[in-house]
Amino acid sequence: MTDTAPPDGPPAGDGPGAPGARGGRGRRPARRRGAAESLLSIVLVLEAMSLFFVMLVVNGRGILPTGVAFGGGIAAIVLIMLVSRTLRWRWGIALGWVVQAGLVACGLLDPVMWVVAALFVAIWTYCLVKGTQLDRLNAARYGEASDRA
Repeated sequence: MTDTAPPDGPPAGDGPGAPGARGGRGRRPARRRGAAESLLSIVLVLEAMSLFFVMLVVNGRGILPTGVAFGGGIAAIVLIMLVSRTLRWRWGIALGWVVQAGLVACGLLDPVMWVVAALFVAIWTYCLVKGTQLDRLNAARYGEASDRA
């Protein structure tokens, strides 16, 4: 095609002074999240959203004082959101089970929470089982692809 050799050095725009480069280093590639981690974090975020409404119901029905209802509810929501970021480790999944137990314990405040907690525990268990199966399947699939290459 052409008789000229390619230039030496990095391509234009990839050097330390390139726009978007921070501190002379390139961006780290995004970590690949597994199916179980993604599904379980979705469940926890949905639980946090439902806990917001539980907080409003507990306050509205006068089950707990306003400060306790809102303070405890907001603290629980923040805790659940933090736990959703730790699901890549085994201890994060164990914390997720603790969150499920806490949701079941909310049934002591309002009996309707027994039904809500049962649904979320069932969804959590299903997502854990199916997500783990998908992760194993993907690992086997990508492992075979890398062996062939």
